[in-house]
Amino acid sequence: MAWILSEEWLWIIVLALIAVLIGPLLIVWLVLALPAELKLVATVLIVIGWGIASGYKDWILEKRRREEEEGERSAHSTEQVSSLKSNG
Repeated sequence: MAWILSEEWLWIIVLALIAVLIGPLLIVWLVLALPAELKLVATVLIVIGWGIASGYKDWILEKRRREEEEGERSAHSTEQVSSLKSNG
């Protein structure tokens, strides 16, 4: 069982989980430590950044979906052409 503690992937996962849990808490703590005017600016920037990231993610997913549909269409048309050639 001790061999698992020497595995690199385990420590990468542990550090990633710690970063995911601690990162947002540190950001909130830093924002709360700011003066009132800067709190507002930081909050607005976080909301804008969040919206940009969300929109980019949706755009990438839609682009991937369209590429998969085009790939299926071209594969389907290739199958039709090959079946016509074999029948002809």
